[in-house]
Amino acid sequence: MSNFDIERIKSMLGTHADFPKEGIVFKDMFPVFQDPTAVEALITNIVYHLTSTHKEKIDVVVGLDARGFLFGPLIALRLGAAFAPVRKAGKLPGDCARAVYAKEYGEDVFEVQKSAIKPNARVVIVDDLIATGGSAGAAGELIKKCDAKVVEYVFVMELDFLNGRKALDAPVYSLIHL
Repeated sequence: MSNFDIERIKSMLGTHADFPKEGIVFKDMFPVFQDPTAVEALITNIVYHLTSTHKEKIDVVVGLDARGFLFGPLIALRLGAAFAPVRKAGKLPGDCARAVYAKEYGEDVFEVQKSAIKPNARVVIVDDLIATGGSAGAAGELIKKCDAKVVEYVFVMELDFLNGRKALDAPVYSLIHL
């Protein structure tokens, strides 16, 4: 993606102070979805990065609840991979792996259906933003519980000053650094 594309997408991001609680500055991806060309540029960049970085097939793209659901299926489709959602506790039926994690503004629980991630699968975890790395780290823990391997974490935005990538156990790729 060119610097022009990155700057254009950055300019589209919404910023909401004190959301969801005081002291948090929320970066909103949804305005980008008003421009199909911007979405295409994001997806194309991520798919190009993954296919040029990983010579072995990616088996599953995991999207984190909820904004990872917007990008994950599009990326999975282009890679010829399966898509699996990681959801908040109690939202998925069947036998689920479970991980608790701390967020900037509290604690939460993630789950994934064990049948969605086969043993030894090569997995990419996708979300819109990495802050402290808590939710992505929990997703990585879920993948390990399914006896699979995270080959990379992919984010549209990264809040560099929070050093969230240091909490993760695989390479990190972010399009936009804030």
